[in-house]
Amino acid sequence: MHRVVALVRPVQSTFELGCAVEVFGTERAGVPQHYAFEVCAETPGPVPTTAGYAISVAHGLAALATADTVLIPGWSPVDAPLSGAVRDALLRAHARGARLVTICSGVFALARTGLLDGRSATTHWARVEQLAREFPDVRVESGVLYVDHGDVATSAGAGAGIDLCLHLVRRDHGAAYAALLARHMVMPPHREGDETHQVSPAPVDSLADLLEWAGARLHDPLSVGEMASFLSVSPRTLARRFADQLGTSPGEWLLSRRVSAARALLEETELPVEAIATRVGLSSAVNLRRRFRAQVGTTPGAYRRAFRCP
Repeated sequence: MHRVVALVRPVQSTFELGCAVEVFGTERAGVPQHYAFEVCAETPGPVPTTAGYAISVAHGLAALATADTVLIPGWSPVDAPLSGAVRDALLRAHARGARLVTICSGVFALARTGLLDGRSATTHWARVEQLAREFPDVRVESGVLYVDHGDVATSAGAGAGIDLCLHLVRRDHGAAYAALLARHMVMPPHREGDETHQVSPAPVDSLADLLEWAGARLHDPLSVGEMASFLSVSPRTLARRFADQLGTSPGEWLLSRRVSAARALLEETELPVEAIATRVGLSSAVNLRRRFRAQVGTTPGAYRRAFRCP
């Protein structure tokens, strides 16, 4: 069992904690249980929540000593300092190999450990500027749902915490298991998106129009040059915008969209693999199988057998 321990504090957000519980701590009939989930606090006992009730926390910081993943589901108020005991417990957990994960404002606590210095991270769109201002050594990403460095990972708004948790499940136990879990949660196994584009005006150099245009033409053999031409910029400028706004390259983004489209067709249709490859712009069944295995961790046929919608 992979032990996930959530570190809570007063006043704890119930939604951020609930995101973690749904992914890592809820038993479901027919779904193998790969995680053991616990909650701890610096001071065990009743912990008030944003919902107006208190939760009873039995474990103290000692629970972090044996955690495989330490999760900070929000940090309120965001300017609340880390006590020496909490900071030391987080650093010790990281030093022995535990993965440290934050949801939404939880990144402010992790940033105070220094573990994000010189690295990229994200948080809720409304806190991006504050995070960048208070922690100038952290490269704050405003155009992604989550950032995963392997040993540390951060998510944007609370809802993006589910995306990050499912991503971690996919990394730990494969795409098939993550998709099964997501289906029970009535969630997409993988969500494309940029939270900031949905809630605030797009910047002048936004990629939103290009993403919509390219997403509707996956069946065409699009090139990075054609994508750059759509915005009337050079391929080099396009690559820089993708890196700045999405944390990936144009080619990687396009391949990810093609594979996501293939997954949907495998789940929802009975089209042969060769036809699906053509529809998503991967030219041949051989190419689709190679790309699919690299990104999803299984073959198109095995994926369809496991996740074909009735």
